[in-house]
Amino acid sequence: MMKRIRKNHRGFTLVEIMIVVAIIALLAAIAIPNLLRAKISANDASARATLRALSTASETFATSNNGNYPATMTDLTGATPPYINTDYCGATVSGYAFTCTNAAGSYTYVATPVTVGTSGTTTYTITTGGVLTP
Repeated sequence: MMKRIRKNHRGFTLVEIMIVVAIIALLAAIAIPNLLRAKISANDASARATLRALSTASETFATSNNGNYPATMTDLTGATPPYINTDYCGATVSGYAFTCTNAAGSYTYVATPVTVGTSGTTTYTITTGGVLTP
């Protein structure tokens, strides 16, 4: 028995391919801005969480040291066990640059977006007592 071979194969037309590409472009145009907003929101949340961690470490240090706050970040990272594992001061993490001011009686930690609107939305500051302000 011999099988018949069809010579009349048909593929996609140019119009059909263009419609598929247009649909993919439309979906990408909807999804990409949402993903970028989600990334910025995650960076903001990460900056606030990092500032709270720094503040908690400083407050715990003060509780253990008769009300004296850490004079340097080494006081927090160099203790055994450390109050905080990473020195964020002077570093850039998740689109935010961190600056720290430590003194025996107070502290101020600031998180500034590297590029406002792209890596983060606002500058956050946390001061002695754990007061976080946007």
